[in-house]
Amino acid sequence: MLSQPRNRKVASLLAFAGAVAPIAGFHKFYLRQPVWGVLYLLLSWTPIPRVASAIEGIWYLAQETDQFDQRFNNGLPSETGKISTAAEPVDTAKIGAIADAVRKLDQLRADGLISEYEFEQKRRQLLDRMV
Repeated sequence: MLSQPRNRKVASLLAFAGAVAPIAGFHKFYLRQPVWGVLYLLLSWTPIPRVASAIEGIWYLAQETDQFDQRFNNGLPSETGKISTAAEPVDTAKIGAIADAVRKLDQLRADGLISEYEFEQKRRQLLDRMV
């Protein structure tokens, strides 16, 4: 359940329910913000959490799904099931050439012909070409 992505419509429904119910803050627990949820529960005898819940309910609905996912579902797949596979095509010949060059550099380092610093610097330059 903790790895399930949060739905912005459910979050806004819970926020609006907290605006009219005597106890507010359940939407904060739903959005994995337990400290704020406890604060809302402690202040539930005042109108502050009800007003904040109403504002947050409107805010959740006004957000785009991507914005909501970025803020509340970081690291989890989105509720719509979109999986971004925008990986660039891999040029295996280029990667093979870079791997060979790094092996040659490592051999030069092992033979004592270049220092550890020079090896690391040239290795990083080669790896930067791969990106």
